[in-house]
Amino acid sequence: MQRPEMCERIDARIESVWTDWEMRPSAEADDATWCRRVFLDLIGRIPSVDELEAFTDDRSPQKHVALVQRLLHDDRYTAEYANHWAGIWTNLLIGRSGGMDRRSLTDRSGMQKYLRDSFAGNRTYDKIVFDLVTATGTTKPGTENFNGAVNFLVDKVNAEKGTLATSSTSRIFLGQQVQCTQCHNHPFNQWKQQKFWEFNSFFRQTRALRRFQSGTRDIDHAELIDQDFAGEAGDPDDALVFYELRNGLTKVAYPVFTDGTEVDVSGFVSDVNRRQELARLMLQSEFLDKMIVNRMWAHFLGYGFTRPIDDLGPHNPPTHPELLDELAAEFRRSSYDLKKLQAWITLSRPYRLSATKNATNELDDPSIGETPKFSRFYLRQMSAEQLYQSLLTATGATPEGSYEEQEQQRRRWLQQFVVAFGTDEGDEATTFNGSIPQALMLFNGELTRRATKTETGGFLDRLTRTSKSPRESVRRLFLAGLARQPTAPEIRIAGKLMAAREGDQKEMLGDMWWAILNSNEFIMQH
Repeated sequence: MQRPEMCERIDARIESVWTDWEMRPSAEADDATWCRRVFLDLIGRIPSVDELEAFTDDRSPQKHVALVQRLLHDDRYTAEYANHWAGIWTNLLIGRSGGMDRRSLTDRSGMQKYLRDSFAGNRTYDKIVFDLVTATGTTKPGTENFNGAVNFLVDKVNAEKGTLATSSTSRIFLGQQVQCTQCHNHPFNQWKQQKFWEFNSFFRQTRALRRFQSGTRDIDHAELIDQDFAGEAGDPDDALVFYELRNGLTKVAYPVFTDGTEVDVSGFVSDVNRRQELARLMLQSEFLDKMIVNRMWAHFLGYGFTRPIDDLGPHNPPTHPELLDELAAEFRRSSYDLKKLQAWITLSRPYRLSATKNATNELDDPSIGETPKFSRFYLRQMSAEQLYQSLLTATGATPEGSYEEQEQQRRRWLQQFVVAFGTDEGDEATTFNGSIPQALMLFNGELTRRATKTETGGFLDRLTRTSKSPRESVRRLFLAGLARQPTAPEIRIAGKLMAAREGDQKEMLGDMWWAILNSNEFIMQH
């Protein structure tokens, strides 16, 4: 099992930038740190003690490749992989609060089901994009004509002439920020007001219909349909769209893709299905490939090749243009296989590096405005979803109840997090001004109680019984939570706690585990 050839090309491109900047990269992260890192990024949680020790004890030179392939392709991890990436894309497509409001037409469960099934079956990225842009059907699982993919657009097409569908589709999939050109030409990039309304014209045959509970006026679900568009002049043979310039003049737009490709001006679906034509043109665009590569690179390395990651074009040149082009082209040649792209990045040299700076790369710090050189691993905080799943792993318990029940528990927990700390998209993020330990102190509800309980059969009980000594138990505890050995001062603290607990090893471990789970280090991706 060999490292993919594409990894060598990534390494070469990144290393050439280090040479140009006379920069020496940080040392490679140790095995435990890398293992924790890749578990969090690929399946959304820290590894268990057994999983971590199995990797660190492995002496095979190909064990990194083997672990990545196992997490991506082994049936034991399929559900976790699918749930993790479905969560990421649900938040991206409809937001963390999407489908939560009773007035919303979006069904969050329907969106998640489509994405979960797609990632579990390794549906290729081009097909996922085509589904999301062209889907018709109902939003709610169990209803006639259910198609979970419609939940991306169902709440975006009716209001304000589908402008939200326009801006979201172009930004998420093509990395083209068009939202401010609805009313005026963009001051910095090539997007003009005309281009916005030409792109918008692709969505004008699409409507979201409310479907009511039988015999009531209560909305049960919604249905996304394609229907003929008469145009704003009332002539479906020439279904034009009007928009107003800032000087008050009115102009006309027809469906034209961002590269200038025109489609039939008819508004009759039987003549041309505008959304399907849009999806076809999107799949031909190099921006589709570059955008997903940029997004994936940012997921694994902390920063993309552009800032923001979803703003591509001549006005915002990438930090590593040749690498972005190569990865995008190879991803297309590899039939848009997301798992291949994920393997290339996680097995590359930049992903293997330690977060510790050296004398030559201290200025490689994007957090202070420097362009990323990827000469070290950039520390970042876990997402709320990763924290939840990692706390579940810390309990060592198997989740109980059906998938729906587990998801309801998870959603309630995450919703509390969003409300309290503003991790939702938008300006709310600035309201989080407490320290990480203070934040985690608030999480000491059921999850932390389960993680630190000392009853027979629990995680700490099993750790005590399978370790040779209290010192060995503490060592494995630190590996499980932080992917490192305890320091000498931490060992001394454990000894003092052992004495304070009158020799009760499980009580000492409970105290140490609580401190680990409430530390800055635990919720950092390092």
